[in-house]
Amino acid sequence: MRRAFITGITGQDGSYLCEFLLAKGYEVHGLVRRSSTMNRGRIDHISSPDLHLHYGDLNDGSGLARLVSDIGPHEVYNLGAQSHVRVSFDMPEYTASTDGIGTLRLLEAIRASGHDCRFYQASTSEMFGQAPPPQTEESRFHPRSPYGAAKLYAHWVTVNYREAYDLYAVSGILFNHESPRRGENFVTRKITLGAASVALGITDRLRLGNLEAVRDWGYAPEYVEGMWQMLQQDEPDDFVLATGQGRTVRDFCREAFAHVGLNWEDHVSYDAHYERPSEVHVLIGDPSKAAEKLGWTARTHADDLARLMVEADMEQLKRLLES
Repeated sequence: MRRAFITGITGQDGSYLCEFLLAKGYEVHGLVRRSSTMNRGRIDHISSPDLHLHYGDLNDGSGLARLVSDIGPHEVYNLGAQSHVRVSFDMPEYTASTDGIGTLRLLEAIRASGHDCRFYQASTSEMFGQAPPPQTEESRFHPRSPYGAAKLYAHWVTVNYREAYDLYAVSGILFNHESPRRGENFVTRKITLGAASVALGITDRLRLGNLEAVRDWGYAPEYVEGMWQMLQQDEPDDFVLATGQGRTVRDFCREAFAHVGLNWEDHVSYDAHYERPSEVHVLIGDPSKAAEKLGWTARTHADDLARLMVEADMEQLKRLLES
């Protein structure tokens, strides 16, 4: 039985990856941060003797080294991060320590253990920043946030450990990918939850920042398949995962509200509070390399995504109202 170790297992991607690997017969180990309240809602439904959770933190290098040694994983997926771009401006040092140096700590734990395993680093399209679209694996990097800068460090240190220590270490440069499990403070989920709330009469107003930002939005369960595929190749390499299509925040609003029979302009207000100090205007990925070498393509695009997320939020809110 192959063993996988996932940091960030309680997040959107971690929960879908956990389900995917268990279905493939893996023994899955997940890193969970200790806190005063449980935050395992995305994995509470998973009942498997092959799922094992461990307390730990990407800011604790000795703890990571101990876990890697004890688990002896065949594959490590580093999905743990402070992943909210706007929050990274308010918490730059924490973001750098967790997202940047946290990756170094985990790579060093693997190297020091001497264990032969494959490592996946969750890189991000935010590393491209101002680079003109469509962005590829060869595009220049120009991050525009502490989050993007921290992730860029993690990306390059992964390349460094691959080249310096001959580790099988890859980075998946993933463009925005969403789902009903997306955190409620991310713009797509704010929109779909807002549309559902207005439709059910819970509220009549949603406040958003930059409506003109263009993003390449895909469906998270499909993207975790790509993560796994990257670690199944003969040689390590980095890949962009994206749909290749761009939509504005305005477009996503329009589709989400229209799906519940509403005109978004009647219910959405601009709020400068949600603007970033420096904005990334257009991120559209070119997934050609992943299609050619991995056989991976996105099947769900932004409009379908908006509709399925609104439907999920409608069902969730209806259950809460009935309880």
